[in-house]
Amino acid sequence: MAEITAGMIKDLRERTGVGMGKCKEALVETNGDIEAAVDLLRKSGMASAVKKSAREANEGKIGVAETGENIAIVEVNAETDFVVNNEKFQKFVQDIADEIAHTKPASLESFLAQKFSKDSSLTIDEFRATLVQAIGENIQISRFVLIPKRKGHSVAAYSHSGGKIVTLVDIGGGEGKESLSRDIAMHVAAASPEYLNPQSVPADVIQRERDIAKEQVKGKPENITEKIVDGKIKAFYDMACLLNQRYIKDDAVTIEDYVKKNGSDLAVNSFIRWTVGQK
Repeated sequence: MAEITAGMIKDLRERTGVGMGKCKEALVETNGDIEAAVDLLRKSGMASAVKKSAREANEGKIGVAETGENIAIVEVNAETDFVVNNEKFQKFVQDIADEIAHTKPASLESFLAQKFSKDSSLTIDEFRATLVQAIGENIQISRFVLIPKRKGHSVAAYSHSGGKIVTLVDIGGGEGKESLSRDIAMHVAAASPEYLNPQSVPADVIQRERDIAKEQVKGKPENITEKIVDGKIKAFYDMACLLNQRYIKDDAVTIEDYVKKNGSDLAVNSFIRWTVGQK
């Protein structure tokens, strides 16, 4: 029998919104398997649809920098929120984002080894180490991504909660629509979509949702069951898929419809939603 820790119970509670006692019971029944416990709580009707993972507790900030060619997003982590709010740390994050946007490194490993443009006597990793010495806390550059600006596309990023959440949206079908891309990026920050559209949802995820839905309506006639299950899958798409979501500034329209209202040839090609500590 797996040990059921307080951390596991807390994680399950954060993911499902179910009370601690029921979370513990579910974990005991599933021998500590959190994913199985999530499904068990959902099948029993105690938990609605949940995110794939709980938020991690890591402190840090996500920085954004932009050039005429691309947009860089980078996450830098520290041990405490106190350090994250330090001016030196904030400046470091922006320096690193700018460096990535301008030098376009191929990987995090190669980026850490390259020379810092503002002080060629230091590599990026050595520059990081100087901040560790100055602040007295472990600081790590954990990940970055470079998004190229392409002809016929409008790309914009949005930073929320002081860099705790950063989103980016790429809209194809026309240039000069960066304000629209930013509006949709703000929606992504608030609504937390997991997929672009129903076609992008993995088959195993859809099957899992169908299995859970069937369990919830167990005992009903088969023809009614299928209709209810199909309805629940549609509701899942409306919650989890960006293009199906209702626009937060105008819930009379979906994101797909809102984008089309701004230009019949426009379409959201992709989005990014990063949160600090996300795995």
